[in-house]
Amino acid sequence: MTFHSMWAELLPIGRSSASGGYRRFAWTGADTDCRAWFRQQAESRGLTYELDRNGNQWAWLGDPAEGDAVVTGSHLDSVPDGGAFDGPLGVVSSFAALDELRARGVRLAKPLAIVNFGDEEGARFGLACVGSRLAAGQLTVEQAHRLTDADGITLPQAMERAGHDPAAIGPDPERLGRIGAFVELHVEQGRALDLSGDQVGIASAIWPHGRWRFDFRGEANHAGTTRLVDRHDPMLPYAETVLAARREARLAGAVATFGKIAVEPNGVNAIPSLVRGWLDSRAADQATLDTVVGGVEKAAREYAEAQGVELDVIRESFTPVVEFEHALRDELARILGKDREAVLNVPVLGTGAGHDAGILSGTVPTAMLFVRNPTGVSHSPAEYAAEDDCVAGVTALADVLEGLACR
Repeated sequence: MTFHSMWAELLPIGRSSASGGYRRFAWTGADTDCRAWFRQQAESRGLTYELDRNGNQWAWLGDPAEGDAVVTGSHLDSVPDGGAFDGPLGVVSSFAALDELRARGVRLAKPLAIVNFGDEEGARFGLACVGSRLAAGQLTVEQAHRLTDADGITLPQAMERAGHDPAAIGPDPERLGRIGAFVELHVEQGRALDLSGDQVGIASAIWPHGRWRFDFRGEANHAGTTRLVDRHDPMLPYAETVLAARREARLAGAVATFGKIAVEPNGVNAIPSLVRGWLDSRAADQATLDTVVGGVEKAAREYAEAQGVELDVIRESFTPVVEFEHALRDELARILGKDREAVLNVPVLGTGAGHDAGILSGTVPTAMLFVRNPTGVSHSPAEYAAEDDCVAGVTALADVLEGLACR
């Protein structure tokens, strides 16, 4: 199958007719359909299909037991009402790159695998990269069992309902030990390539980033009869904290976003008793990130105290700065910079977005390729990459796989 026919097959799965965005959440019907699509692509190519203990899907060419395998892939799940490209572009491009290698008549000297990591976005259970974190031992079985969705369904319950045995989840060092290099292709989630005029780029590092939950606890009361001076309204310090996050991020040259909120009792005519907001913050280095989050928390506590509101701040997840292995990164640049009929420019750029490649970087050599995003929009139905840029990404990935797996 061509890139375009694969893309067309995958495009309708989990798409909302109302928003045009995608709701491919972990261990739901849409996720099951995506997994079925992945397995069909693997088996139609004669690849050996495997589902690992953590629900990650693998398609192998060659014997994985030989080790030193070259692996590529990404994820198929989405954020709420996300775009079509974040994750799926990497998976579709991996199958297309394998097809291109076969068309070239390339004989690989190492095993090659394509992977679909489960629950990368964390949209359902609130923690990103669950599949790769479990495999790498960065999420314990006990922690995984405590993850719940908005309906109170635990991760093991969701896995079991989808037909996967949750009893087996946990670290998978033997499987990761087979990997000599992992290369993830991803749509760029920014405009650096568009501004430079390049179709494809190489990642240098992933910014340190995390998620913090701010619980503002006040006093529920009647919205029409309670005097303003008698209120302990947690919505007020929360609103001021949202503005403080923008201010702190702007001053530090970082980013900080309150993108999710839960309110109790959530009535139009009721003063809230609880406002819970989730902060996502990212910066180029750890010191800057600490400054931003510390500044936001300090301001939040001052605002809460002024309104007679209690505040708890809980760090729910954190990923330190990820420097992709320089030797592998330089090898990608060498491969893509070689003399060709159409030489690809390969700028090296950092990113504020997290990826499975970042999780695996502490265990196996990892690298990333980015495909140009003309608007820079991501995590939105407006996310987009032009057809010729996608094709250029496939060619670049095929070149990289050939260069790494034939030596």
